[in-house]
Amino acid sequence: MFWYDHDLGGWGWFAMSASMILFWALIIAAGVLLFRALARTSDTRTTTGTPPATHPEELLAERFARGEIDEDEYHRRLTVLRARAADGRPLSKS
Repeated sequence: MFWYDHDLGGWGWFAMSASMILFWALIIAAGVLLFRALARTSDTRTTTGTPPATHPEELLAERFARGEIDEDEYHRRLTVLRARAADGRPLSKS
């Protein structure tokens, strides 16, 4: 009597399968996003958010390592920095 009337056709099975995959993908994505959000807030609580102050000699050494200044200029500026530090004068340009 009702052999095929109460059964899903080909598109019905496809829609049911696709919706089940989409459902589980959304559940997993929500779990991953929740985990990442909670992990991110715990990381931000441990750091102060401000980078540590860099010593002027370290900045000069980085510029020399990058090749922005040559060896003569590095030694000249390093001598000036150490002389100012020994005199107690501020290291700013002004």
